[in-house]
Amino acid sequence: MPSQTRTKATASGAKVKSKSGRRSPVNVRVKKGRDLLLLPIAVASVLVVLAVGLVVYAVANQGSTNPTTVAGIPCDHLEQTQVHYHAALQIIYQGNVTNIPGGIGITGGERAPTCYYWLHVHSLNTNVIHIETPATAIFTLGQFFEVWTKWSTAHGGPSEPLDRKHISSFTLGSGDTMVVYVDANDGKGPQGYEGDLKKIILRNHEVISIEITPPTVNPPPAFTWPSQL
Repeated sequence: MPSQTRTKATASGAKVKSKSGRRSPVNVRVKKGRDLLLLPIAVASVLVVLAVGLVVYAVANQGSTNPTTVAGIPCDHLEQTQVHYHAALQIIYQGNVTNIPGGIGITGGERAPTCYYWLHVHSLNTNVIHIETPATAIFTLGQFFEVWTKWSTAHGGPSEPLDRKHISSFTLGSGDTMVVYVDANDGKGPQGYEGDLKKIILRNHEVISIEITPPTVNPPPAFTWPSQL
């Protein structure tokens, strides 16, 4: 009689415990066809998201992920604003100031720039060197001329030398002399400079005047700073 009772219970669908006391595992039916259909869709979605992310990252970092560096100065996608000051450069030939080109240090041009060197020139501010960096640092006139050379040659122009016989496109001839003044904005006015031109440190509202004489212009032409600078 006991064996008949166990048989009826099993036939009626009751869960049967094993001899160890644990219930027998329940079979679960998996909808294989539907899962196989959803799998490639899920994988494709993940790939699309990754592709979009890579494109956004590349655009956001254009010009800064592989920056061109000149004289230790990188070319950044955006202008830096943490440190921002200005120095002026006047090149005086035969008694007249020759303006330096606007756009120096701005790759791609001022209308559609792709990156800015930390030392650059805007056309709106004639003869003004903008020093815009992410942190305080010391920069020299020699570094600016290297950036100028990089910018010039990229546009099919010449190199821009800086020494006691050359200044940009000017070369001293027989009987010419180079005279240099630096007004450090310390109240002393323009002071004669006899050292290495490349080592002149760029300071806020400093005016550097480089003359090829004759004639000698002493003091050099006054520089008027734009009100917004």
